[in-house]
Amino acid sequence: MLDKKEIEQVLNILSNTYPDAACELYHTNPFELLIATLLSAQSTDKRVNIVTKELFEEYKTPEDFLKLNEEQLAEKIRSIGFYRTKSKNILKLCQILVNEYNSKVPSSREELMKLPGVGRKTANVVISNAFGQNAIAVDTHVFRVSNRIGLANSDNVHDTEEDLMKNIDESQWSKAHHLIIFHGRRICKARKPLCDKCPLTEYCLYYKENADE
Repeated sequence: MLDKKEIEQVLNILSNTYPDAACELYHTNPFELLIATLLSAQSTDKRVNIVTKELFEEYKTPEDFLKLNEEQLAEKIRSIGFYRTKSKNILKLCQILVNEYNSKVPSSREELMKLPGVGRKTANVVISNAFGQNAIAVDTHVFRVSNRIGLANSDNVHDTEEDLMKNIDESQWSKAHHLIIFHGRRICKARKPLCDKCPLTEYCLYYKENADE
């Protein structure tokens, strides 16, 4: 794993490379972000944005979603992975929001994780982007890129998040999350990372291990 000074340098480079790094899921409020993030599991933000652009025009609140049954909602999100399970979870979630939270999205990680289909990653995305709290959501990109570069050294999502929280100043958690995702989508791809275009080769442990191959 890189030391803290090296990690700081890596984040500086990423910040200069991706000055516009931010959440790429379309949303205008916490509820839309919660639904979009739930939909994004096992899918791409691009695909989710295509679906939610139309969905959110007609269905803006938990009450709006509850006008649909599982089959109707599933049909509207059919192009997204696990659409049947997601339809079921979204409607259960909306019912809980109406009954227990006055149709508002709770702002704490713990409360969010009680909602159907909402794990720690989704909760972290929401508290970070909708409520301005410091959090690092570890999705597939963050997990892969962090461990490749040396920002973390773990073989699971939970320990990767722990590593990143220890190695990165808390005030930078949310920003770092976006920077790492941008790098994973644009350069440090899963199957064929574009190492020849990467600005981090001076630091990246993966590159140093594979440079001569």
